[in-house]
Order: sequence, then structure tokens, then C-alpha cells
Amino acid sequence: MYYMLLPYRRYFEFDGRSRRREYWMFMLFQLIVNVALLAIMLVGAATFEAGMGATPGPFAWLAIIGWFVFAAISFVPSIAVQVRRFHDQGKTGLLVLLNLIPFGSLVVLVMMLFEGTRGPNHYGPDPKAGWTGRD
Repeated sequence: MYYMLLPYRRYFEFDGRSRRREYWMFMLFQLIVNVALLAIMLVGAATFEAGMGATPGPFAWLAIIGWFVFAAISFVPSIAVQVRRFHDQGKTGLLVLLNLIPFGSLVVLVMMLFEGTRGPNHYGPDPKAGWTGRD
């Protein structure tokens, strides 16, 4: 759970480096929350479809509002953790802009799989300093 929430603790931190574990655990947390909110939305929509009310149920509206709030809160940490992952590989954080071109997100996704440079690099010390296993 620590790595899932670490990008929120490092909210506006675009310098430094992040491990693969931090990035992928954060993405797993994003997936879990989004699936939970989607399930709540579907239950609310099913209630609406069943004719149990004139409008979607309160759970559907709560989930929709919650999704927008969660997306707004998570936007900056998502970019920041990607920038730090690129820094960990010794690359510029501007590569995050690849997300804006067609199929660029796929390129970024593949690059997030690569191991970072061992030892310190231009962007800071190795986040796995003293770590003997693999990430």
C-alpha cells in the first residue's frame, strides 16, 4: 500500500527518480479505484434501467462525481511519476509528451517496463541504493 500512495505524497515532485515498483503499484491503485467506481456506476445505471426511479440512482451520481474528483486529484501525480520513471532511466521527463501523439501512450507504457540505470545518474541517486534484488 505504501508504493500505491507514494506518488500522492510526492504530488508536485517532478525531479528525482522513481522505481518501477512505485509506478506500477500506483497504476494498480488507479485500476482498482476506477473498477470500483465503474461497478458502482453500473449498479446505479441498472437501477435506472429497471424502472426503479426516474433518474439514475444516487450511487450512480456519487460514483460519477467521485470519478471526476479522483481523476482531478490523480492527474498531476500520474504525470509526475512518469517523469520520475524517465529520469530513473536517464531520459528527459519531456518524453511524457509522447502521450499526446497517436500510439505514443503505448511507447510510454513499454518504456515504463525498462529497468532504471544503476547507481546515480544526472537526475539523482539510485532509488534502489542498497537493494540487492530485482524490482
